[in-house]
Order: sequence, then C-alpha cells, then structure tokens
Amino acid sequence: MLKKIVMSLAGAILIMTGCSPSIGNSDEEVVQNKDETKQQSNSIVSSQQLSEENYRTVLPYRPSASRGVITNQMGNRVDIDEMETGLRRLSKEYFEPEQYFYEEGQYLTSDMLYNWLDTYPTDKQLKNLEERVENNKDQFSEADLNARKQALNPPLDEENATKEDYEENPKYLTHILEQNYLKKNDDNQMELVGASIGIALKSVYTYDVEGNTYHREISKSEMMKKGKEIAQTVLERVRNIEELSDVPIMIALYREEDQSSPVPGNFVAITDAEAGKASIGEWETVHEENVLFPSDEGEEKYHDTHQLVQNFGTRVEEYFPNYVGVIGEGFYMNEELQKLTLEIPLEFYGKGEVTGFTQYAYGLVQEMFQDYYELEVKIKSNEKMESLIYREAGDDEATVHIFDS
Repeated sequence: MLKKIVMSLAGAILIMTGCSPSIGNSDEEVVQNKDETKQQSNSIVSSQQLSEENYRTVLPYRPSASRGVITNQMGNRVDIDEMETGLRRLSKEYFEPEQYFYEEGQYLTSDMLYNWLDTYPTDKQLKNLEERVENNKDQFSEADLNARKQALNPPLDEENATKEDYEENPKYLTHILEQNYLKKNDDNQMELVGASIGIALKSVYTYDVEGNTYHREISKSEMMKKGKEIAQTVLERVRNIEELSDVPIMIALYREEDQSSPVPGNFVAITDAEAGKASIGEWETVHEENVLFPSDEGEEKYHDTHQLVQNFGTRVEEYFPNYVGVIGEGFYMNEELQKLTLEIPLEFYGKGEVTGFTQYAYGLVQEMFQDYYELEVKIKSNEKMESLIYREAGDDEATVHIFDS
C-alpha cells in the first residue's frame, strides 16, 4: 500500500491523502486492424493523458516485437532506461503527444536485430560459409548465410582474433530501438503514421583475449562517423519493411556510458527521413547530458549544482552523522538543468525514524532547491525505497510518498 503524505511548509502537520493523477477523458473504442499498419480487433484506445507531455497508448498494450533484446545487448540498466525514455522525449519534436498515440516497435523483430547486431564475417569466414551452403554442410542454408551478411559491426573472427584484431575492429553497435506513432483515421481505425529509431553505440568496447579483459575507448568522433554509416544502412533496410516503407522516420544516435557508470549516457545526434525517402539528410546535434554529483566533471562544468549537492549532504549528515553520502544525477539540455535526482542511502530502525527523516529532508528541499527544474529525492535502506520526495518544475511545494514495508 502506498501512502501519500503532504507536508505543510511548517513541516509539523502530516495529512494522509489518496494518490490520484489528474487525467483527461474516458477511454474510447476504435476498430483496430491487426493487419499491417492498421489494427482490427475492437481494441480500446486510451484517450486519457497524464499530461500534455505524455503519449496516450493503444490497449491492450502490445509489447515490442524485439522484446528482451535490449536487456541482452546493453550492459547498464541506467542506459536501457535512458535510451527508451530519451527516444520518446526526442520524438515529441516530430510526433506531438496531443496528436499521436505511442506503441512499442512492432516491425523490427528479435531475430532481425540479433542478425544486425552481430559481427560481420571476415573474408575467410565468408568463404567458408559459402562453401557450407554449396555443400549443404551441417544443414547450413543460404538463409543462414544471408543472415550473417546482415551484421553491422566490423568483421572479426572471434575464435582466432588477437588483441590487435579486437582493437582495430571494435564492436560499435549495441542495440537498435524502434518506437511507433499512430493516429486515428477517418474510418475510426488506428494507423501507423511515423516511427522513431534509436541506435545505441559504445563509448567503451570491452573484450576478452586468453582469459584477460581489455577496454578500448571509442572517441565521440569515431563513434559518430560509424554511427552515421550504420544509420544510413538501417534506414535502407527499414524501408524494405512494408509497414515502414512510406512513413516519416526519426533516427537518433545514443552514446552509451561504461557498464559500471552510475549515470547513463545520452543521445548525441538526431535526423529524419521524409515518408518514402531512404536517404538521411543533415544531422542535428543533441545537447543533452547526464552528470554525476559529486564528481570532478560535475564540479568543473556545473560548479553551483555540485556545491548544492555537497551542502545538502552536509545538512543530511547533521541528522545522520554516519550516513555514506548523497548521490546526485543531473539531466541537462543545452547546459540548463532540467532534472536533479538525489539518492540518500541510510539505515533505519523503525518506520517512525523514516517519517522523521523524510520530514526533515522535505524541509531541506523547500529551503535549498530552486523550482525551475524537476527534483526527485529517493530515500533508501538496504536497496529498498523507504520514501520519495518529488517536485515538478515550477511547483512551490513538493509531494512526499512514504512506502509501507
């Protein structure tokens, strides 16, 4: 059970209330054609919208045709979350939430993506594969050969590769994420009218040779060059899928962080292709970044936020002298802070202690943090969320949730 506590500015009164977001109209029934770009099954299209910034979805919810691939390919959970939410965020420039419905990608399948994400065979491997097809060896088919030719990463014979081979042929591409955008047409049917494609690329390539693990840094310029080449190939292939052949497509390049990073990477470039077009035009730089606080990078680039997080930690220490430190993550667009997330790991010995500290933290939020950015304070113990303080950008007061055990 979730309890929502709204605190007064004085911090002395706790009022228990229900948790009910403000939403729009009721659901409406439309005809959905499961065939191709139109779906037909008397499904429900939700006309409810949590806010003007959120997409409405088609119900029953259909998971992605490549479900599970992203978790197998991307090693950092924070990168997975940021890529999915970030692609939706960027898509709003092309597909306005008030006009479009959102659906997970339905046309890039798991088998297709695994083939694309693989390493292209070397010339020697390719010759051997062709011989296997010719001799029908081990039931290896022409379809198997064509699948291997679909690989988008540099050629590498991993069974016999040396350290130098890995260094010269890093695996740049990690994942390709599809998102679909739909509209209701004059026949009251939901129709696919656009798509977004996110392409995840490594900043660090990790590989093993003879039992040793190595890390090869990939510069942003190198990643961008390869990423743009991959994006053009992906667009050409996507245009061969009937449902995606004649709709506008937005494409964005995502630069992953290292697998051990506590903060995610970010999208770095975006472009689009008009309906029916199979060539990419100009790329636009995306000025987004996620910054860890405290950190050398945070102190150097965003000193005021760095100092704010440190001061907040000092005030927390006055209440809990033995706490291990506040971890902060700032999301910036065009070097302007959009959201600040703070995590406070503590050890509590009772629910009363949780409530007391949460009230204290709420007071610090009201006192110390400006309201032009979104703020989230997570209070945890033993990897479990104890309470959450949340404030939308522009709001005067924050909302507090204390979770039952």
